[in-house]
Amino acid sequence: MTHVLGVIGHMFPDAHCELNHSNPFELTIAVLLSAQCTDETVNKVTANLFQKYRTPSDYLAVPLDELENDIKRIGLYRNKALFIQKLCRMLIDDYGGDVPREHAELTKLPGVGRKTANVVVSNAFGVPAIAVDTHVERVSKRLGFATADDSVLEVEKKLMKLVPRELWTETHHRLIFFGRYHCKAQNPQCPVCPLLDCCKEGKQRMKPALNRKAKS
Repeated sequence: MTHVLGVIGHMFPDAHCELNHSNPFELTIAVLLSAQCTDETVNKVTANLFQKYRTPSDYLAVPLDELENDIKRIGLYRNKALFIQKLCRMLIDDYGGDVPREHAELTKLPGVGRKTANVVVSNAFGVPAIAVDTHVERVSKRLGFATADDSVLEVEKKLMKLVPRELWTETHHRLIFFGRYHCKAQNPQCPVCPLLDCCKEGKQRMKPALNRKAKS
């Protein structure tokens, strides 16, 4: 793991949260919207959304169908619009309109699961956390830090044991960048990957090419 973190850190030294936000509330909304949707699309939508809606009360001041229309470019936008209004109501009623800092309190909010809570506490409040999204899960399993049948929670727990706590957040970002821009779901860049020697799946993928080269 130390070797992998060093290599990925060299490849992506500036890895960071790519969801645009200016406060914990905006980050919470952005992460909620990002489920099954690219950060790029979310940023396009929130560019206008965060101008129109600045507080939980703003989201509750419009009919649900208006909010749906504002985020309709996002996948599952109807469910997400409903979650946003329920979340805003709960923030006002139970937390004085502020996003709670505690992980356990965040996961009580509608539409906020463990991954979203990890992203919020680490990026908004500086609490070390490893949020396992599709990229982190894929990379962890390909590199053998987790098994193919591990759940997202099991992947998170294994990474937390392998990575020093003070490196959890930056490791989360770097694994995402590595998975998003290099070790992609389709057509991973195995031929030029500096971690090929320690990637069992990468070696398997490269076998046909190596066999063809040997025969020629």
